[in-house]
Amino acid sequence: MTGNVVQITTANWETEVTSSTTPVVVDFWAEWCGPCRMLSPVVEDLAAEMAGKVKFGKCNVDENQDVAGKYGVRSIPTLLVITNGVVKGQMVGAMTKAMLKERLAGYL
Repeated sequence: MTGNVVQITTANWETEVTSSTTPVVVDFWAEWCGPCRMLSPVVEDLAAEMAGKVKFGKCNVDENQDVAGKYGVRSIPTLLVITNGVVKGQMVGAMTKAMLKERLAGYL
C-alpha cells in the first residue's frame, strides 16, 4: 500500500472511517483474490489523485471478517463509499480507473 491508502482494520474503523471528516472509499479485498489485485493499482492511483478530497482505505476481509459481515460484503472486491459514517454507495468487481472515477463522482 502506498502512503495515500490507509490500512483499515476492526481496531481503527471508528477513527479512520466513521469519524472521518472527508468521504472514505473502503476497498474490501483479500490476498488470494485476482480481481482485487487488478483493482489495487487503480485504487492507489485515485488515492494519489484525489488526496485531500477523499480518503482511500483497504480492508482485508480475511483479517477483518466482522467488519465485512457488518457491512454485508459478500463478494470481493467491494468498495463502499462512506460519508459521515453512512454508506452512500457500493461498487462490486474490478474496474478501470476511468470507470471507478466516474462512479465515485456520483457519490462525492
